[in-house]
Amino acid sequence: MESLPKGGRKSAIFIIFVEVGERFAYYGVSGNLITYLTNVLGQPTAMAAKNVNIWQGVSAIFPLLGAFFADSYLGRFKTILISSIIYLMGLVLLTMSVSAIPLQHRGAAFFVALYVLTVGEGGHKPCVQTFAADQFEEELPEEKAAKSSFFNWWYLGIVSGATMAILVVIYVQDYVGWDVGFGMLAVAVAVALALFLIGSTTYKRQAPIGSPFTRVSQVLVAAARKRRQVSVSQRFMFRFLDNAMIIDEIDASSKTRNPWRLCSVNQVEEVKLLLRLLPIWLCCLMFTLVNAQLSTYFTKQGSTMIRSIGSNFHIPAASFQVFTGLTILTAVAIYDQLLVPIAKNITGHPSGITMLQRMGTGIFFSILTMVVAALVEAKRVSIARHHGLIDAPKSTVPLIVWWLLPQYILCGLSDVFTIVGMQELFYDQMPDEMRSMGAAAYISTVGVGSFMSSAVISVVQAISSRCGNEWLGDNLNRAHLDYFYWVLAGLSALNLCIYLLVAKGFVYKKIEWDDPTEEKELAFHA
Repeated sequence: MESLPKGGRKSAIFIIFVEVGERFAYYGVSGNLITYLTNVLGQPTAMAAKNVNIWQGVSAIFPLLGAFFADSYLGRFKTILISSIIYLMGLVLLTMSVSAIPLQHRGAAFFVALYVLTVGEGGHKPCVQTFAADQFEEELPEEKAAKSSFFNWWYLGIVSGATMAILVVIYVQDYVGWDVGFGMLAVAVAVALALFLIGSTTYKRQAPIGSPFTRVSQVLVAAARKRRQVSVSQRFMFRFLDNAMIIDEIDASSKTRNPWRLCSVNQVEEVKLLLRLLPIWLCCLMFTLVNAQLSTYFTKQGSTMIRSIGSNFHIPAASFQVFTGLTILTAVAIYDQLLVPIAKNITGHPSGITMLQRMGTGIFFSILTMVVAALVEAKRVSIARHHGLIDAPKSTVPLIVWWLLPQYILCGLSDVFTIVGMQELFYDQMPDEMRSMGAAAYISTVGVGSFMSSAVISVVQAISSRCGNEWLGDNLNRAHLDYFYWVLAGLSALNLCIYLLVAKGFVYKKIEWDDPTEEKELAFHA
């Protein structure tokens, strides 16, 4: 009996479910995390914001480790399976930490559960989309078309999962119970995992092929070992790496090539392309630092304002994040269907504007986000002062929460330009063999930016406290959150100036090998 062909659309559909479940769970936790830390665990606002940033940072850094294990040892299917089980365990523990565990241990159990989730996130995030892409054959025209269509549904699934979490789960957490809210997330991931396993017999699976981190490390180690050698290379960019291609006496006398002493031209050029992107990567960190405020201080701002619709319904403060997602969906369509054709006619560029121009535009929007947030916060505090609410932090300031809408929309617009531009740049400008590393590099900016946000909060808190006027105190009516936003706007403006200088000197990849299936021969001799 002939076995059924594996892969294709039917397999990819099962993989969509596990991604939707994970996004639903992640945003169900992260979207309202600062509310739980401040209102239930009683943490000061600044400490809670730092804890959220650190957790989000670890969640974004762990995929680097997950990608390494998937590429080197486990393969993508096993990595997704193991990480999904770990993720489910974390959600079960999270649910128990707010209900079944004794009160005196709930705080510790809650944080243990949070970081169990980061381990699951680390294996899940770098593998699922790539594993879905593995189900399609690029060589077959019908498969290529199906793959393009699939990723439209893929993105829709991600946005749907996140939106449902922000609209439904956060409301349940605020007005029904945290145990019910977290329990919903655990059930969703369990169902998604079951559907993923049902489709397991239909998947195409690729064996681990080795991690690109190893190839990079080999070049760096080989170049360091031969740092005293004089290279005859005529290249000027990262010339010291060319030492990794020098054949010295040890290499010449060896019967086999030691990859940690001698590397090919192709391998060295890969690392140069990677390092060329480093200044751009560094400039993206300030952007992700600004974005980190979306789920922390933006939410705390909203919690002090009028959030009622009618007499009975109250919008959870964290649910306003949905407007950022809706802005992204709308703006992406407008950008692709309207702005790109217009810009293409003006510039002659196939994409309308270059990837770096797109990213720079998004960084500019992030500056506007902080400026608008600062102005709105100043107005909120002014109204609180006018109504005698400066020392009544739990009272509702008579200002409708819709005043926050512009900063959420601007945050979404900045994502459309910079986040999508980053994804394209770190894919397009990476060597073919290292494109998984490009995805990990993009994700890592979110992690490092979150860590930087936590550090900036600590510095601002320390300096403002010494001056006798704490900017980030628990009482937002007496604090100066608007000053903090102005600091971020200023740092972002400085970062934009640096970015423009870096982008001006950036040279796009224009390397073509004679035979892309083979590596170039070793070129230099000592």
